[in-house]
Amino acid sequence: MKTTKLFIVFFLLIFFSCNDFLNQEPDQQISINEQLSTKTGVLEALNGVYKDIEAIQSNNSLVYADLQGGNLTFTPAVANKTIAIPSAFENSYSFNDDEQQSDYEGYYQEFYGIINQTNVILDRFETYTFLSESDKNQLKAELLVCRAFAHYQVSLLYAQNYNFTADASHLGIVYNTKSLLIGEEFPFRKTMKETYDLLKIDLDTALLLFTDTHFFTAPSYALFNKMTTKALYARIALQMNDWPQAFTFSNDVITTSGIALTTKENYIAEWEKEELPISEIVLEFSAPRDSDNSVSSSIREHFGYESTTNYAKFVASGDLLGLYASNDIRGNLFLKQNLLTNVAGVLLNLPYSFTKKFQNDAGTNYIRLSELYLIRAEANARTTKENDALIDVNKIRERAGLSALSTTTNLLQEIFLERRRELAFESHLFFDLARYKKNVVRDKDCLASVCNLNYPSNFFVLPIPDSSINFNENIIQNEGY
Repeated sequence: MKTTKLFIVFFLLIFFSCNDFLNQEPDQQISINEQLSTKTGVLEALNGVYKDIEAIQSNNSLVYADLQGGNLTFTPAVANKTIAIPSAFENSYSFNDDEQQSDYEGYYQEFYGIINQTNVILDRFETYTFLSESDKNQLKAELLVCRAFAHYQVSLLYAQNYNFTADASHLGIVYNTKSLLIGEEFPFRKTMKETYDLLKIDLDTALLLFTDTHFFTAPSYALFNKMTTKALYARIALQMNDWPQAFTFSNDVITTSGIALTTKENYIAEWEKEELPISEIVLEFSAPRDSDNSVSSSIREHFGYESTTNYAKFVASGDLLGLYASNDIRGNLFLKQNLLTNVAGVLLNLPYSFTKKFQNDAGTNYIRLSELYLIRAEANARTTKENDALIDVNKIRERAGLSALSTTTNLLQEIFLERRRELAFESHLFFDLARYKKNVVRDKDCLASVCNLNYPSNFFVLPIPDSSINFNENIIQNEGY
C-alpha cells in the first residue's frame, strides 16, 4: 500500500510542479511521454524546473537562516499595531517545529518534487533523438546541477552540518538519482558523507558536460552554466570543509568570470536601482514576469516598505544593527522608518530598519562575488594561508569604509563577522553558525519562547514532515522530534 501511495504522490508532484506546461484543464493535459517527445516539450520541462526553484527560493524559506540566526525581527501588524510572531513561523522560530504540521513542510516536499522532475527528464534521455549531441550535453548538465542544488538545499534544513561528526557519518538526506517506480525498495537516508559525495558526482559530471549552448534568452546569471555551477560548488565545498575545493572554485570565478566587485562609490546605488540585480551578481533566480513586465511575486514581499500602512514582516534586529560601525557604509543600506506600535496598550512611534537590498522587483539573489571573496578568504585561513586570507577579507572591509585588518589573530572570527555584515538578508547566518559550531544568541528584539540555542543541538535542523515519513517507511526522523 505504501509503495502505491508513494507512486501516486510522485506523479502528482511531477504534474503539479511543472506548472507552466501541465497546469491545464483535464481534457487538455498531455502525458509525460508526449510532453518529452519534442525539443520544445523538453525545454518547457527544463524551464518548469527553473521556475519551481525560483518559487521555492523566494518564499518563506528565504528568511529561515537570517530569522533563526538572529538577523531579523518583526514589524507591527498594520491593523492593530501589535508585534507578534507570524503564524507561518511560530514553532520553528522558537526551535520547536512540529513534524505533524511543520512550518516548512512544503519546502521538503516541493524540493523532492523538483528532484523527481529532473529525474523523469534524465531517465528518458536516450529517447531524445531530436537533440544534437551538444544540446544533450548541455541539457544533462543543467539538470544535474538542478538536482544537486535541490538536494543541497534540503540538506541544509534537514541534516546536521557536515562536520557535526568527525567523519560525517551522521544522517544526511535521501538522495534520489532516478525516478521512483512501483515495486522498488523505498530509499533510505544517506550519511552526510554519502550525501555530499553524490552532490560532487552530479556537479563534477555537469562541469564536464557544459557546452556553449543557450536554451533560453535569460541572462547567464539566471541559469546554471559552467560559471554559476563553479560558484555553487565553492559554497558547497565550504559547507563540507573541503577547503582546497572551496579555494579552487571561488578563485576560478573571481579570476575568470569577468565579474568585478561593486565599487565603494556605487555600492549603495547598486542596491537601490530598479529591477536589475546588483552588478556583482553571480547567480540569481529571476522572478517570472508578466506581459506588462511586472512580477507576480518577489522577495520584496518579505522586506519591502511602501508606506506606514503598507510594509513587509521582516526588519533588521538590534543584534544585526549593532554590528555596523558608524563609518561602515553598509549602515546606509537600511531604510529607517517609524511605525506606530502597540506596547502594553500604549501606541508608540518606534523606529524600524528595513533593508534596501530588496526594495525593487529584482529576482532572488543567491550568490554574489562578495561571497566568493569571503569563501576564498576562509579557505585560505583554514589552510594556514592567513596573509592571503587577509587580502580578501580586507577587500570587503575597505569597500565598506572599514580599516584593513593587519593581524591574523582570530582571523576566522573576523571572517565570520564580515560574512554576517556583508551577506545579511541573503540566507546565510544560521548555516554559518552551525558550520562554525557557534551558539545562537538572539539578545535584541527576539520574540521567541526560546531565543538562544547552544551548539550542538538537535534543533539546528527541522523535523522531516510526518506526511513524507508516512509514505516512506525507511526514512528515519531527526533526533529530538
